[in-house]
Amino acid sequence: MAALGWCRSLLFQAGFLLIVIIGSTLSCLLFWLPGGGVAQPLAALSSRLMMVWLRLCCGIRIEVIGADNIPTTPFVVLSNHQSTWETFYFWQLFRPMAFILKRELLRIPLFGWALALTRPIAISRGNPGGAIRHVLRAGRARLAAGSSVIIYPEGTRRTSRALQPYKTSGAALAKSAAVPVLPVYHNAGHCWPVDSYRKRPGVITVVVGRALASDGDPRQLTEQAEHWARQRAAELNP
Repeated sequence: MAALGWCRSLLFQAGFLLIVIIGSTLSCLLFWLPGGGVAQPLAALSSRLMMVWLRLCCGIRIEVIGADNIPTTPFVVLSNHQSTWETFYFWQLFRPMAFILKRELLRIPLFGWALALTRPIAISRGNPGGAIRHVLRAGRARLAAGSSVIIYPEGTRRTSRALQPYKTSGAALAKSAAVPVLPVYHNAGHCWPVDSYRKRPGVITVVVGRALASDGDPRQLTEQAEHWARQRAAELNP
């Protein structure tokens, strides 16, 4: 059974890479279209294809709870970060949007170029102070232009059972832009672990909480979002 699981995971990986290559190529070729091209719609379409392929190859289904909590105006998502899965799935759940990501990703041929066309907020981890200032400045601009911003307040990917303390930059951005914070929690690490190529059959559950007003203290707002996430973690990771 273990060998079959690895074969199914490798089959998924082959299709996954093919979807990424085709989607990235189309985004780069069509960059000249009005509105900055079709990078974000293609990213959302690619995400849907990936999730269908994930279900067919690996037996992984997706359940979203609280989708009706997603505001119709721009917001800042504070989500836990367990695997690569959410960086692709969120394209179809929240759009238009801007990711906070490492600047090095934009240098990857085709994929990085297509990623740049989605107008992410690229930061350098070698300059933490400058990165925070850039997130606040660029994040306000994206929000004012109608895009939501996704931030992983743990800072980096973690294991499925280890929710790390949240940083306050996301709440600070929401307060400075006068937009709500949307807390999100998922358990993707159970099926798509950060430290393995093997995908495990099961259900990935995404919980979208009620939007939080950002008119209070950013630290308290961060603590509120983190407390909510820890409650969801206890429910989804018994």
